Amino acid sequence: MRRTRFAALDGLRAIGALAVVSTHVGFRSGDALAGPFAGILARMDIGVAIFFAISGFLLYRPHVVAWFEETEPPLTLPYLRNRALRILPVLWVAVILAAVLVPNAGPVSWTAYLQHATLIQIYSNVPSVEGLTQFWSLATEVAFYLVLPFLARFLTGYERPTRRAVRWRLAVLACLTVLGPSWMAAVTASGHSRAGLWLPGYVGWFAVGMGLALWQVARSSGRLGTSALDTLAKLPATVWGIGIALLLIATSPLAGPYNLNPPSPGQAFVKNLLYTAIAACVILPAITPTRRIAAVLGGKAGHVAGDISYGVFAYHLVVLNVIAQLAGFPLFSGHFALLFVSTVISSGLLAAASYYLMERPIMRRGRRDRNYDVSPVGLDNRASAQPNSTDAWTTPEVRPAAASGQG
Repeated sequence: MRRTRFAALDGLRAIGALAVVSTHVGFRSGDALAGPFAGILARMDIGVAIFFAISGFLLYRPHVVAWFEETEPPLTLPYLRNRALRILPVLWVAVILAAVLVPNAGPVSWTAYLQHATLIQIYSNVPSVEGLTQFWSLATEVAFYLVLPFLARFLTGYERPTRRAVRWRLAVLACLTVLGPSWMAAVTASGHSRAGLWLPGYVGWFAVGMGLALWQVARSSGRLGTSALDTLAKLPATVWGIGIALLLIATSPLAGPYNLNPPSPGQAFVKNLLYTAIAACVILPAITPTRRIAAVLGGKAGHVAGDISYGVFAYHLVVLNVIAQLAGFPLFSGHFALLFVSTVISSGLLAAASYYLMERPIMRRGRRDRNYDVSPVGLDNRASAQPNSTDAWTTPEVRPAAASGQG
């Protein structure tokens, strides 16, 4: 069966990467801590929630399709191999660049770099390593990669995909969206900040994408009737407007401080839950796009931006620190616009070189697919949540889908 391209998700990967870059530049410049746009810049870490929701959608959907078509689900070992081929080469290059180019405020041993290179840094009291702090989210995402085959088997096994079975599983995924906020509130109350980086705190963000994947396949195959989601899917401007409104609410004290001071348990709960809802609002129109949305987010520019978005995410803190050093900008000294533009351009060029000269050749060799691309062109990029016996969405290939916004 052929792969299905969700074209608009390419552009969302790029938007997620730019959001992460903006919040880090905002912190480095100090503009995310004070100033007229501090709230918006501080909450641009919403890009991580977007990444996680996209991963949940793309990586869980092949399991749903296999369940509906009564075929074998993706094999675990090839799936894990493909994930490793996608994320590890860039990660290791970023770790080397950080070790060589970015000085640390205090002493950092080689073991700290090794823990980042193996993505286990969130499970120990390793000191912060300049240029690599964004990789906590990749470590959390890798935990999701490992859990997904077992979670997918639990959710798609044991019975036929009847309407009742689909609704029950949607209810389970909806419950998971409350687990994350509850975990973050409990962690904040206990003072165990390290546990606030672990998968349970963010499982709701992945569950949003998983739930939308199940809904989309079920609607396309006629297993589910129309619902409020169908109405919202036809109103992308309204849905994104709701997302913007929720983001503005997240800039208030309800979601906690802008700096690194710990929030209250209630603030931690509210912020996590708001980000869950925002991620849902962001990706829903992209998985059921109008032709205009598909053309804007999934056109040639979106295709290239989606390809290199992981590299931008991985390299941008090294680039930002090098630019700040060369320009002589101390921490919290301002210059947000200059740092942002130069970081985006420089990390984009580095990411493009990384993708076309290293990442794609490695993936093609490892997958034994000379034409493999993260965001392939020439595939059906239309989308419809309406049931249709000839809808290409009901016949995608059942192997793991394209990588997430971070990969």
